[in-house]
Amino acid sequence: MADEAIRLTDPEAPRTIRMPWTAQGAPQVRRALVEDLTALGVSGEVIDEAEIVVAELVSNSLRHARPLSDGCLRVRWKTKGGVVEVEVADGGGPSTPRPAPPALWSSSGRGLRIVRSLAHEWGVHEEKHGRTVWASLGGPSRRRTH
Repeated sequence: MADEAIRLTDPEAPRTIRMPWTAQGAPQVRRALVEDLTALGVSGEVIDEAEIVVAELVSNSLRHARPLSDGCLRVRWKTKGGVVEVEVADGGGPSTPRPAPPALWSSSGRGLRIVRSLAHEWGVHEEKHGRTVWASLGGPSRRRTH
């Protein structure tokens, strides 16, 4: 895979996986993320948090958005100095992602609250043909929001 060859020469290069628009692809994405971050020497706590965040972002994308034009969603991550940034891009949906208000008996709606609780920073980028939701874990973010 081209990403693996780039990682050998530049460990901070982003890794990208295009996942079919089905929940069955999510475990492979999480496994690839964990294996990659482990190989890069990222702390176990940050790896665990990144895995949870990616799972929540993928789940939200599958539930609330549309696929990208190729019928997939894109999961990307990169590391620098122990900080991990993850992002999930999809074809967008009818509403802007935001944490749902707390509801004691609700069986859903906690995904972005979980992301917000684990990430130092997170956000949404609206694009011409879709949307990207990203989160930064393990330290201060390098991403500028303004």
